Amino acid sequence: MKLKYYLTLTICLIISGNAISYAQTKKIENLYFSKIDLKKEKIKLTDYTNSFTLNKDKFLTAHFTLDKPLIESLKLLAPNLTQDQLLNKGSFQFSFLVDGKIVYTENLNKGAGNIKSKTTQLKHTIPLIYPKQLDFWGWFMWLKFMKLGGGQDVLAKGNHSLTIEVRPYIKRSDIKVGAILAKGNITIEVAKALVDESLIPVQKIQPNSGWKLSKDNFNTKKIEALNRKIAEKRFENINGIVVIKENKLLIEEYFNGENRNSLHDSRSVGKSFASTMLGVAIEEKYIDNENVLLKDFYNLKSFNNYSEKKDSITLKSLLTMSSGFLGDDRDYDSPGNEENMYPTDNWVKFSLDLPMKNDKVIGKDYMYFTAGVVILGDIIHKSVPEGLVSYTDKKLFKPLNITNYKWQYTPQKVGNTAGGIQLRAIDFAKYGQLYKNKGKWNGKQVLTKKWVEKSLSKQVSQAYGGIDDGYYGYLFWNKTYTVNGKNYEVSFCSGRGGNKIFIFKDIPFVVVVTSSAYDSLSAHTNTDKIMTDYILPAIIDKE
Repeated sequence: MKLKYYLTLTICLIISGNAISYAQTKKIENLYFSKIDLKKEKIKLTDYTNSFTLNKDKFLTAHFTLDKPLIESLKLLAPNLTQDQLLNKGSFQFSFLVDGKIVYTENLNKGAGNIKSKTTQLKHTIPLIYPKQLDFWGWFMWLKFMKLGGGQDVLAKGNHSLTIEVRPYIKRSDIKVGAILAKGNITIEVAKALVDESLIPVQKIQPNSGWKLSKDNFNTKKIEALNRKIAEKRFENINGIVVIKENKLLIEEYFNGENRNSLHDSRSVGKSFASTMLGVAIEEKYIDNENVLLKDFYNLKSFNNYSEKKDSITLKSLLTMSSGFLGDDRDYDSPGNEENMYPTDNWVKFSLDLPMKNDKVIGKDYMYFTAGVVILGDIIHKSVPEGLVSYTDKKLFKPLNITNYKWQYTPQKVGNTAGGIQLRAIDFAKYGQLYKNKGKWNGKQVLTKKWVEKSLSKQVSQAYGGIDDGYYGYLFWNKTYTVNGKNYEVSFCSGRGGNKIFIFKDIPFVVVVTSSAYDSLSAHTNTDKIMTDYILPAIIDKE
């Protein structure tokens, strides 16, 4: 049944620094919605709609017309700034309200829209939903609202009112937000997702897993609720979940076409294996220790951008992402971003050619730097008998009885430690359990207890990399989950797409989540939600 369309009275929100005041203004009804394909049809007044069916309708576009260009509203917020300064520091702010409550707000960056759209344009057409990815900021903004801002949870089922409000903003020492420029409302009906009910029950563990089976109970209702969310695509492209309790297999589930024998590309989870093999190589005296200098392995003066600061780089600083190279994978403009490395024909040379960042302290200032792990892989490869891949097979995989795996290689035919190793989910669990066991496997000390403790400890604060309360070890991450008011500290391997190997500190669990959501903005957020809302409550509470 079609719900009656309505518009609410506008509340003008003015934010200046930390001061917030509300003032009722004239009724604004200048933002409208359409659900036609604008690439094929020209919008007409009769195309405007007051309802939209999520998961069914393919197109959603917002349209609004301003009384004056955006730049004029920005001038009111900061009259002393030039036009260039205004466009550099300000733009539109979009707020998404569901059922009257703000769910997500985005301050558009300066790259969203061209100069003309901000200085002369009055009519604005903003595609939000389209079947294929659009190279347009509106499409990405909707994706962030849904995936990162909580939209997909509040728009989970039933009918909802969605309101979009548009304001100008300026960011200087604080953020100033002006009066509402455009506002519109649409009714969102959430189409019920079609689910194969056979995918919901907890999957029975098949024989010949290589593990003893746990006889402990867990909350099956929680796991079935998770399975339903995976089947509904709420958690997209989850491929495997394995839970080990006290060295025994408790839960083993596969989704989206994968099974126990599937080799999974876990991306940067593979970085942690470089840490492992460096620890083995040090124990066997092929490398003195992690404090040895990079210059002991390479003639740094023969590479571009040499500086004396490079002479102070240690292997430990590469392990902890604190080497000081001008490389940051979270900044696409960074010269050392990994995407700049992959097209080159020599990844080690690319890495060692990079300049140093003068304002970073070696061994202290964290920056996520994949190229540094490639250097570590090359050093191990040159230092151990028969190279990295053979050494890993003999010293790690054979003791753990891991026989089914696949490496990717660098252009120099060295095992790719940037994240190029594929294992079965159940074998990733063996790797995690090795660390949970302080380096022991079946009574044999595969990795020294001291190296395990160093690797999982909080070596470097990630605050320098913009992550508050985060820490990094030797190519392992650290964080704390909070469930029902209790904290659970965990060290983990992490790879693009939401791939994780969790090694919990004070509870007897190792958890593996494999996922192929490589291009999803919410992949890691989804894995966190899976852990806090489903897996941890299921294995801790048991009811």
